[in-house]
Amino acid sequence: MIPKASQRAGGQDLATHLLNAHDNEYVELAELRGAVADDLHGAFAEWEAIAHSLTKCRNYLYSLSVNPDLGQGQLSRDQYRDYAARVEEALGLTGQPRALVFHIKEGREHCHIVWSRIDARAGKAIHQPFDHDKLMMVTREFARDHGLALPAGYERGGDDRKKKSLYETQQERNSGLTKEERMAAITAAWKRSDSPRAFVRSLEEMGYVLATGSRPYVLVDLYGNMNALPKLIDDRSIRTKEIRAFLERDFPPESLPSVDEAKALVAAHRQAREDFVRSGRDAKKLDLLKAAQAARREKVEAAQATMMARHRHEVGALSQKHLAARRLLRTRYLEETRQVKEARLAAKPTGLAAFLGRVTGVSFVISKLHKHRDGQRYVAFQREKAALVEQHAEARRVLEHRHTLQAIDAAREVRALAQIEARELKSYEVAQRKQERIQQRQGHEHMPSLNLALKPKGRSAVPHKAKDRYRERDRHHYDDRGHERPKDREITSTVDGQSVDDCGDDSALRKVFGTAAKKQAEKAGDQRSGKGESARGGRGSDGGDGVRRRQRTRRQDRARDIEIPEDQVPVFEAPLPTVPEPHWTELPLADEFREAARDKDEPGGKRGSGGRRIRPSRSARGNERDGDDKDFERER
Repeated sequence: MIPKASQRAGGQDLATHLLNAHDNEYVELAELRGAVADDLHGAFAEWEAIAHSLTKCRNYLYSLSVNPDLGQGQLSRDQYRDYAARVEEALGLTGQPRALVFHIKEGREHCHIVWSRIDARAGKAIHQPFDHDKLMMVTREFARDHGLALPAGYERGGDDRKKKSLYETQQERNSGLTKEERMAAITAAWKRSDSPRAFVRSLEEMGYVLATGSRPYVLVDLYGNMNALPKLIDDRSIRTKEIRAFLERDFPPESLPSVDEAKALVAAHRQAREDFVRSGRDAKKLDLLKAAQAARREKVEAAQATMMARHRHEVGALSQKHLAARRLLRTRYLEETRQVKEARLAAKPTGLAAFLGRVTGVSFVISKLHKHRDGQRYVAFQREKAALVEQHAEARRVLEHRHTLQAIDAAREVRALAQIEARELKSYEVAQRKQERIQQRQGHEHMPSLNLALKPKGRSAVPHKAKDRYRERDRHHYDDRGHERPKDREITSTVDGQSVDDCGDDSALRKVFGTAAKKQAEKAGDQRSGKGESARGGRGSDGGDGVRRRQRTRRQDRARDIEIPEDQVPVFEAPLPTVPEPHWTELPLADEFREAARDKDEPGGKRGSGGRRIRPSRSARGNERDGDDKDFERER
């Protein structure tokens, strides 16, 4: 047999697990001792209350599961109880509260035994040192006495790496792959990979993501399970430091995603696949499970309704009983009073005796005596009535308390049933998901591929650099190779209605624009010197602001309306060799535009004619930046 034991808390969750009818074909609560409640949830709640009130123990339960080897036959109930008695004696749990539950799962019967570790008389928890070693010793003695063979892995000196833990069992339940299958697949990928990138690619094809966590290299599979990479390579000759040295060349730990990031990555990849598979799921099994749960719930609800009806009947019966008792008491008092009055009336003297009684005062004394006795009788009646009322009130309190406890038990049963149903639905979902994942593998011994590409973590975004990344790259490209810039080739000049491309000779362009700019500058200088004095002398109320605005407007208009004489326009008869063209900011004409732009930036020109500001090109101003984010094409 295979015993598995642990000290634990969470009695309600354990009771729900033990009563799960979806994972088990048969569930039987064979024994429950040391508890007032007759169900597991109530018993475990009592043991928890005792633990918290008497001690500070957190893990107040000791849970043991006994799984026999099917190859050697099933164990009888007496053999199970014999094994439980041996474990109690070895662990010092003799006489402690205990629950014994039998399950049949997939044709295999096994047993669960749960003890309370709290000794109520001593007011302390029973310590369990070396409990696993004691269990192994008891198991070996039991196997020897009953002629059973120990299963693989329970001999002395076995390989601990091949033993499955509860976490690995849960992984197998989620993925449908055993630990041996995962180790075999990853070991094969390690042996056939000649480079770190090939190994990581093989892991992705098998549904694993290489990540980093508390250890440098861990694997997160498609279903969110995490394992250390060295533990999944089934080759004792390979050391952990060799694996790290092999992977650090291309995948250092700081470049890998964390475990949480990897889980989020595979969850997004897995969600779409499972949603599609879930949409075509057959609902018959779920309907059958819900029908069984509804039938079980109907029984519990019927029992609860019967209990409530019984409570109402008991309350009504008690009220009738109390009313009858009060009426009987009052009737007895009235009957006694009537009899006394009749006796007094029969004994009342008449004639001479009555006259003598009145004369002598005997009748007066007798009447006083009768009133005194009537008062005593009434006080006794009131006292007896008060005692009866108190007795009835106590009976009602007892009945209400009993009803309250029964209602609490019924409500606990309903809550426990809801927990069991939720656990059964979860088990159904896990079983369906496992079956679907097995079908998705399509006969392969590994999970579906992830098709991911692991890359080092990138830098954070820099918006002011990302905005001009393509222009900056193009400028360096053409500057390094001596080519003309594609953006600057679009500049043309209009001369007397004719369009002249600036793709010709550099000297011709300089001659044309230089001559025209020189004449226009001389003409503008003469006009400026002639009109400056009048501008300073006139329109005194404007303070010169209006004059300066008009001057800037005229200068901008003149800069835009430069005319080039027709005889100075160069004529290109044949294509000239391609040479780096001068930018327009390098020509003499640019000085006029710069002056206009500077005048626009002055405080007095904020309400000017609306002329646009002209800035030099990026090649002319280099890496110089300013706070203006206007588009370069629009400015040019």
